[in-house]
Amino acid sequence: QVQLVESGGGLVQAGGSLRLSCAASGSIFSINDMGWYRQALGKQRELVARIGSGGSTNYADSVKGRFTISRDNAKNTVYLQMNSLKPEDTAVYYCDAYVQHSRIRLWYHYWGQGTQVTVSS
Repeated sequence: QVQLVESGGGLVQAGGSLRLSCAASGSIFSINDMGWYRQALGKQRELVARIGSGGSTNYADSVKGRFTISRDNAKNTVYLQMNSLKPEDTAVYYCDAYVQHSRIRLWYHYWGQGTQVTVSS
């Protein structure tokens, strides 16, 4: 089993910044894609950003130029630097990862428990 633990959420004023972290631990041979999603109250969960094992990234249009995803493979950790935050960024942010447990080429999908980000106007 693998646990993903997010941290770094909180309350910030519009225009401010936050940095989210998500550390994976447990039975890990390697990690493929990692990502961040968010879910605002009453809305569906949506993709924020993803990063491949080699560092390739993609972003939702709504966060391009403001958010940066990165990862530290040695620490099995993914980060989300969020700048120029807006009230509409308010949501619970979840990380996810595709984890390989052994040399067998099977990947399992895991989610973190979520961290609240609230941006006040």
